[in-house]
Amino acid sequence: MVRSGGAGRTVRSSGYPERVTFPVVGMVGGGQLARMTHEAGIPLGIRFKLLSDTPQDSAAQVAGEVVVGDYRDLDALRDFARGCDVITFDHEHVPTEHLRALEAEGIPVRPGPDALVHAQDKGVMRARLDAIDAPSPRHRIVADPADTAAFAAEVGGFPVVLKTVRGGYDGKGVWIVRSEEDAEPPFRAGVPVLAEEKVDYRRELAANIVRSPHGQAVAYPVVESRQVDGVCDTVIAPAPDLDEELAGQAQQLALRIARELGVVGHLAVELFETTDGRVLVNELAMRPHNSGHWTQDGAITSQFANHVRAVLDLPLGDPRPRARWTVMANVLGGDYPDMYQGYLHCMARDPQLKIHMYGKDVKSGRKVGHVNTYGDDLDDVLARARHAADYLRGTITE
Repeated sequence: MVRSGGAGRTVRSSGYPERVTFPVVGMVGGGQLARMTHEAGIPLGIRFKLLSDTPQDSAAQVAGEVVVGDYRDLDALRDFARGCDVITFDHEHVPTEHLRALEAEGIPVRPGPDALVHAQDKGVMRARLDAIDAPSPRHRIVADPADTAAFAAEVGGFPVVLKTVRGGYDGKGVWIVRSEEDAEPPFRAGVPVLAEEKVDYRRELAANIVRSPHGQAVAYPVVESRQVDGVCDTVIAPAPDLDEELAGQAQQLALRIARELGVVGHLAVELFETTDGRVLVNELAMRPHNSGHWTQDGAITSQFANHVRAVLDLPLGDPRPRARWTVMANVLGGDYPDMYQGYLHCMARDPQLKIHMYGKDVKSGRKVGHVNTYGDDLDDVLARARHAADYLRGTITE
C-alpha cells in the first residue's frame, strides 16, 4: 500500500520513501585506510568518491569514482565535495582553514575541523587535554636546544622526547634526545617543537572508540600495541594481563576525550601504561587506525564499518570481539617484492589466517599489508601471526 507523502512524494505505508537514494561518502586520501573503509561500505550499498594523490594509490585501485587532486588546494577540495553527502579522511593533513571553508559552505565534514585540529597539532592537543584534565606526560613547547635543557631539568633530567607539532607519524618527527647538543635536529624543520618527559612505561596501549554526530558511542577492547623502530608491529586484542579497572579507565578516558573534543567517527587514543599503574595519553588519531585493524576479523563490527556508520549518523554496530584473542601483525616490505608467492605456504599452513594486502609497491620497511589471527590460546595466535607476517616479508623461508 502507498500513500501521499506531501510535496508530490509517494511514501510506502512503512514511512520510507518509495525511492531511496544511497549517500555518497567523500574520502580525502587514497591510502590503505581509505581502501578498507571503502570495502566496509560495499555491503551497505554506500557509494564512495575518493580524492587521491595518484591513480596508483591503494584505495584508488578499487574505488569506483576517483578524483586525482591535491588536498592542500581549496578549489580542488570544493570541486571534489560536489555530489558528496559527507566528507571524511584517511589522514589528518588537510589544512584546517580549508575544512572550515567547506563547513561554511554547508558541506558536512566529519570529523570537523574543531575536532581534527587536535590530531593535526600536538601542541593544540596537549593544551586541550590539559584543559579537560586528561592524564598526559609532562610537557611544554620549547624554543631551542637551551630551552630543551631547561625543560629536561624541570622533569628530572635527560633523556626527553621532542616532537614537531605537525606532520609526524610512524616515528617520524619524534626524537629521543640525551643532551642539549642532541636537541638541534628537531628545530631545523621550522615548526614549533613540543618537549615531553620520557615516560617510564610498561607497554603501549590503544583505546579505540567510535562516536556519531548525535552522541552515540561504542568502545572496543583496549589493545596492546607493540612498536619496532617507531612503527606498529603487532597488536594484541584484548591487551593481555591488563587490570580490568585500568582497562575501564582507558575506555572511559577515550570516550570522554571524544565527547569533549566533538569527535565524529573513529578515534584512537594511544596510551602509555606506566610502571606505577596509570595510563597517560600519548597521541590521538581521528580516523581508522592501525591499532584497530584487528577488528576486521576479530570484532562483530569493524572499526571501518563503524566509521562509515558514524559519519553517516547511522546506528553504530556491536564492537565486541568474536574470539578470546585476536592478533594483528603488520606486513612490512622486505626482500621479496612479489608477496603473492607466499600465499600458498601461509594459507596451507594456517587455513584460519586472514591476509589483508594494500596493493602497494614493496619497499623496505613500508607497511604493505597486515595479517589477522584469532583463537583461544594467545601464544598460538601470536606465533601464527608472526610466522605469516615474517614469511610474507621474507624474514623466514619455511
